[in-house]
Amino acid sequence: MNKLLSFVLLMSLHVYSAAGVARVEINELDKLLPPEPSFPKVCIALKASLVAKNFRLPDDVDADPKNSNPDTERLKMAMNACPRGQAVKIITDGEKNAFLAGPIEIKSGVSLWVDKGVTLFASRSPADYDLGDSYCGTAQPKIKNRCKTWITAKNTVGSGIVGEGVIDGRGGSVLTSGPYAGKTTWWDLSIQSKAKPKLEQNNPRMIEVVGGENFTFYKITITNGAKFHVASKDVTGLTFWGIKVITPSLAYTVPGYKCGKGTMPEPGNLSRPSSCFIPELVKNTDAIDPGRSKNVTLAYSYITTGDDNVAIKSGKGKNSPETINHLYAHNQFYYGHGMSIGSETDAGVENIKIWDLNFDGQDSGHGVGLRIKTDGKRGGEISNVLYQDVCLRRMKDVLVFSPYYSSTNDTNHPPNIHDVVLRNVHYVDYPGAKYNKAKVSFSGYRTATVVNPLKIQLDNVVFDQTPELRKKHYHDVEFTLGPGAVTNLPIEAGESISVKKIGEGKSKAFPCPDSVFKSIPSELSPI
Repeated sequence: MNKLLSFVLLMSLHVYSAAGVARVEINELDKLLPPEPSFPKVCIALKASLVAKNFRLPDDVDADPKNSNPDTERLKMAMNACPRGQAVKIITDGEKNAFLAGPIEIKSGVSLWVDKGVTLFASRSPADYDLGDSYCGTAQPKIKNRCKTWITAKNTVGSGIVGEGVIDGRGGSVLTSGPYAGKTTWWDLSIQSKAKPKLEQNNPRMIEVVGGENFTFYKITITNGAKFHVASKDVTGLTFWGIKVITPSLAYTVPGYKCGKGTMPEPGNLSRPSSCFIPELVKNTDAIDPGRSKNVTLAYSYITTGDDNVAIKSGKGKNSPETINHLYAHNQFYYGHGMSIGSETDAGVENIKIWDLNFDGQDSGHGVGLRIKTDGKRGGEISNVLYQDVCLRRMKDVLVFSPYYSSTNDTNHPPNIHDVVLRNVHYVDYPGAKYNKAKVSFSGYRTATVVNPLKIQLDNVVFDQTPELRKKHYHDVEFTLGPGAVTNLPIEAGESISVKKIGEGKSKAFPCPDSVFKSIPSELSPI
């Protein structure tokens, strides 16, 4: 038995009684969490000079692109003047509650503190993010990623973005410069990936942490990213604690995500800006994408977005594994494409632990739950992954473990997914839900020369109704079932499917009452 299986089995015997499963506030896994962050000392306090109303900055503030980023320079000057270990704090001034900036960089050892009641808004002028070729703010065939990131931290040590305020990327605001000025929003550009012919968005990432150590996001709300909200690469020590990611927010939609006909993005239509958005149509707005990063924690946080809730990545690295030791604990997820690993995993992913996750897919047709996605072009070794104490409901694809994420014919990086454990996972019925009878996928990787079976243990995994098994890639799997019950999953041994049972296969379903699916604690959220 490998080290992970031995550890989690020992842990389950310690925490859970033989009579059934009890939800606990603190268990052995919680001992792995780092201490809760704290707010740093303030070096400089900057007062707001703009007024946001109804979660938005009025368009007339920056309708002229000459006024696109009035606070950029003073934020830069304050950041550069602040000593290490301290923070630049942006605060209200009477009714003034907003800042507006273009690309800024976080200094090493310094944090940006967005105070409660304050919103830092991103420029909506593509010229501010342009790399010199005028592609930012356009949709092009085979040309993408031609924008600067809005907020960047490069090779910082001990920096962060903290506070109980809001950082808003304004993905649904009308662009003010470039060939599509007045004709489109960032999110209108995103949906052109579904057009015929396909076009690539050129939108800025919202926040990017590259290199360095010990970067902290604490209590901040991050919303309406034009593209990925937070992406990292080559970072050791990355903490998200008590944050919220809400996209699209109430600034761009209505409660319940009910948008009228002709108000939403349409593939092939760049002649008018959309005025209302739903999560399914704000493409590539991943919330948290920790790529090639070690010692990552996401805890006590809330995420609803139009793409991956989390996408753990590890691409094109020099060592293996480049992505190791991640902890995801006590989180609430809503709309999204999953608590995901992939798709880029060729540099290796190891030792990922997810526990106490409550995930309500909100009946989205694109909703995904627990997911490992990779392929022969970007695959690699993914091992020692634990999902424990997980409640899920109202999603189309609940469990997706597949090395066939794309239709690529490339086999240079064959995926190898093994030592994956699901323990105390419960998919529950919800009255009137569209996806009570959901779908599951399990597959290993096979070519003419390589066979890497998916090796996965299911221990007390319960579906209230039997899900549909996606059979297209159901092959080359080594299942271990138990010691807890596996209920209503249509798993049987076959030509390339082995099933090993351990223990008595008896247990009560992990408790997932309605009360564990908490509402997002923010007035910005329409759900």
